[in-house]
Amino acid sequence: MPNVIRCSAPGRCGIIGNPTDMYGGAVLSCTIAYRAYVTVEPCDRLELETGGETFVIRGPEDLLLRGDNFDIARAVLEYLADEDLRCRISYRSDVPIRAGVSSSTALLVAILYGLLQFKGLNYHLYQVAEVARYIELNHFRVVCGYQDAYMCTFGGLNYMDFRGKQFYRRAAEELYATIEPLARFVPKLPFVLAHTSVEHSSDAVHKPLRERWLEGDPVVRRGYEEITRLAQEGKKALLAQDWPRLGELMNENHAIQRDLGGSGEANERMIRIALEHGALGAKLAGAGGGGTIIALHLQPEEMIAALRAAGCSAIFYPCITDGVRLEEGKEP
Repeated sequence: MPNVIRCSAPGRCGIIGNPTDMYGGAVLSCTIAYRAYVTVEPCDRLELETGGETFVIRGPEDLLLRGDNFDIARAVLEYLADEDLRCRISYRSDVPIRAGVSSSTALLVAILYGLLQFKGLNYHLYQVAEVARYIELNHFRVVCGYQDAYMCTFGGLNYMDFRGKQFYRRAAEELYATIEPLARFVPKLPFVLAHTSVEHSSDAVHKPLRERWLEGDPVVRRGYEEITRLAQEGKKALLAQDWPRLGELMNENHAIQRDLGGSGEANERMIRIALEHGALGAKLAGAGGGGTIIALHLQPEEMIAALRAAGCSAIFYPCITDGVRLEEGKEP
């Protein structure tokens, strides 16, 4: 009988370059301290448990999405298609929900990794990331890029190059992204994350822009080519700790995405407040329409107070931490 598997995966915040991970671009991104936790343990049936609720998978019809807290696990199980699987999958998450910091992907990666370990399948991290992204798009049915799956899997502070990945393929046919860990070159990260208090669906933001890009809309095409260039310059500015320059590039990144319709009223209000209180740069940390902004500020106390006064529901920070990992001997 397999051992009990406990694992976790972190959320993430996009510093610059998002959302070009969907368009063959480049993104500079960092993990946050919040994580999704999963336990997979032997059981005489296939059972899901979260938030004090339990759901038993008895047949294929139980894997259909229902819009509840079990859908992410259903999506992973549908992909794995293992009719002989018997285990209890228990999970919870500290990652802010619908906040643009990969709450759903962190949970999906942790469930996938836990089940792979439980089944004795030793996928390397590139495989885990690609399969997770494939499941999120094709089984969880959310239009998404690659940043989330790679960051939740690899963790850390990374510059990621997604050249050749602008058109979706089957998981086994996908090219792997290029991941450059940068943490050892950057002793501090002067960023603040502010949740707007508006929950959002990243799919609602990404889907119409993805459709415009696929149709060849020259404004979207040029915009995302330019954001890719900004990410390339942003990597150089980050490594030089040239914070004024990185702030400028972040502002340019946001201006392009905003003008394409990829922001939202709550985002714009918080970004405006951040800039008015001395932020060198401020932009979306993920998709728009609510969620979370990221601001670059060397002395952020006054800015944080202003954001809280304006209704910001949570302040948190980038945190260079592990990607998906086993939590041996720990109760998640």
